Amino acid sequence: MVRSSVLASLLLSLVIPCNATSAPLAKETEVNGDRIQYLEDGSGEPVVFVHGAVADYRVWEPVRDEIARKYRFIALTQRYFGTGPWKDDGKEFSVATLADDLAKFITSLNAGPVHLVGWSHGGVVAATAAVSDPSLVRSLIVYEASMISVLPAGSPEGKIAREDLAKMAGPFVAVAQAGDFLKAAKLLVEGVYQLPPGGFDSLPEDWQTGLLDNARVVPLLLAAPSAITCDMLKDFTRPTLVMQGEKTLEWYALISEAITKCVPGAQQVILPNVNHDGPGRDPAAFTAAVFEFLSRLE
Repeated sequence: MVRSSVLASLLLSLVIPCNATSAPLAKETEVNGDRIQYLEDGSGEPVVFVHGAVADYRVWEPVRDEIARKYRFIALTQRYFGTGPWKDDGKEFSVATLADDLAKFITSLNAGPVHLVGWSHGGVVAATAAVSDPSLVRSLIVYEASMISVLPAGSPEGKIAREDLAKMAGPFVAVAQAGDFLKAAKLLVEGVYQLPPGGFDSLPEDWQTGLLDNARVVPLLLAAPSAITCDMLKDFTRPTLVMQGEKTLEWYALISEAITKCVPGAQQVILPNVNHDGPGRDPAAFTAAVFEFLSRLE
């Protein structure tokens, strides 16, 4: 049986349509012996964007232009994601590995302290890196970070969240454990985006392509739970914004509320009429909330 913390790490932000014709060329840098691709645009204070699982830096394309008008936009594709070759069989995959990569990536660019933005599983990675070395970040923004470990299993909220997660994730997990990772990725999308059965096939082609490009990561995620707790967040004092969609799944909402309570002084914003797809479905609302938050730090 896959633990709920593993499931939480899997139900993540997914690839959003991109306009490749207008995007700047991807760059590469070496981090921990691996090549990390990233996209950079604009100038000013650096804002680093961390994608969720079954995704890569393309997930942030809907917000790139607007962010780059005011800030130095930087979006990376984490190790094992994207379409590049792996240097191993995935044995080093973990939240800790990705968080360490992220920290070293920021350092390699001489970009810190940065405003750090993470979506879903990317929120777990971003928060882990930020808590491990707060000197790297000026602020932290997470959108529906999939860290169910902030909710104690025995608490009322923890029980409700885990029941909601298990109900939604059951079909996906069964297929993933059977080894059909492409089908599992489709079921994952339908679950987190609250689509009807077969709804994946009705999504725009770019959404489907980006997701399926990253389906090979599913077995690694099954074996790599996150474990960031409320106690780990209580001493984090950097300005923090916690975001969620108005129509999101209950367990995402409960996690977002818990993170807001755990981090001292954290602010919370709920985007109207979206769910886990918020940054891609309504990039204008997402970007406006980011700008509003960052403007208070100037």
